[in-house]
Amino acid sequence: MDMKNDQQAQREAQRMHANREELAWRIAQAIREDGTLQPLTGLHLSRTSVPLMRVHSVVEPSVAVIAQGSKEVLLGDNRYLYDPSRFLLTTVDLPRVSQVLEASKERPYLAVRLELAPTLVSAVMVEASRSLPRERAEVRAIDVSPVDGNLLDAFVRLVRLLDSPDEAQALMPLITREIIYRLLMGEQGARLRHLVMEGGYTPHIATVVKRLRQNFDQPLRIETLARELGMSVSSLQHHFKAVTAMSPLQFQKRLRLQEARRLMLSEALDAASAAYRVGYQDASHFNREYKSLFGVPPIRDVQRLREGALQSAGR
Repeated sequence: MDMKNDQQAQREAQRMHANREELAWRIAQAIREDGTLQPLTGLHLSRTSVPLMRVHSVVEPSVAVIAQGSKEVLLGDNRYLYDPSRFLLTTVDLPRVSQVLEASKERPYLAVRLELAPTLVSAVMVEASRSLPRERAEVRAIDVSPVDGNLLDAFVRLVRLLDSPDEAQALMPLITREIIYRLLMGEQGARLRHLVMEGGYTPHIATVVKRLRQNFDQPLRIETLARELGMSVSSLQHHFKAVTAMSPLQFQKRLRLQEARRLMLSEALDAASAAYRVGYQDASHFNREYKSLFGVPPIRDVQRLREGALQSAGR
C-alpha cells in the first residue's frame, strides 16, 4: 500500500511539474514583453523580467496563479507571499500594495489572473451545494493557499484556449466554472462563499466597497451608508475592517491617492489639480497624505516613476 501511495504521489508531482512548465511556456508565448495583457475577457497575463518596486493598485475579486517567480501583496499589517506552489484569492475589490520579488531575463515572472464574477460564483455554489464543505472561515478578503493538481490543470487548459479563439468562446465559461468549483471545494472555499452568501456581512461590505469606488471623490457619509444597509456605524466600521483590513476612510483615502497618482502620470496634471479632481480641498493636506502612502511628495514621486519608465524602456 505504501509503495502504491508513493507511486501515486510521484505521478502527481510529475504531472504538476509538467503543467507548471507548460503554463510558463504558454504565458511567455502569449506575452513577449514585460507588462500585462488581457487576451480574453477576465483573463489577465503578466510578465516581468526584473524585480519591481512596490505597486499600488486596485484588484477585483479574482484568483491568481504564478507559473514562474514570486510576488508579495501587502494589506494592512498582513503580508501574503505566493509563488508557483501557492495561489492568491481575492474576494472583494481591494486597494493593495504588491511587489514582484523573483524575476530575471532568463526566468521572468509569469502569472495568470482570472476574475471571479459574484453571480457566477453564486451559480456554481447552487449547483454544488450538496457537496460543499461546511467549515467556517475568516472573512478577510484575501489569502494564499497551496495549488493542487486539479486547479493547476484547469488553468493550463484555460491558457491553452489562447491558441483557439473559436473554442475559447465556448469552453472558457466551462473551465471558469470548474476553477470556481475547485476553489469552493478547497481550503478557501468558505472564504469565497462569503462573497455571495446572504445572512452574512460580506455582501454588505462589498456594496460599500462598490459605492466607495464609484464615488471616491465625494465626501464619505458613513452614517448614511450604515443606515441604508440596516447597520450601526460601529458595526459597519468593524465588519468593513474585518474584510478589507482598512477602515472605510482609509479605503477611500487609498483610492483617492492612487487615482491622483494616475492622473499626474497619464494626464500630466499638477499636484494641486490632481488633488482637487479626487476630492481634496486642501493641497497641503493632500501632499502630507500622499507622502505618507508613497514615501515621497507628489512631484518627486512622479518624476521618479517617469525616470524609471524611461530606464526600463532603454534596456
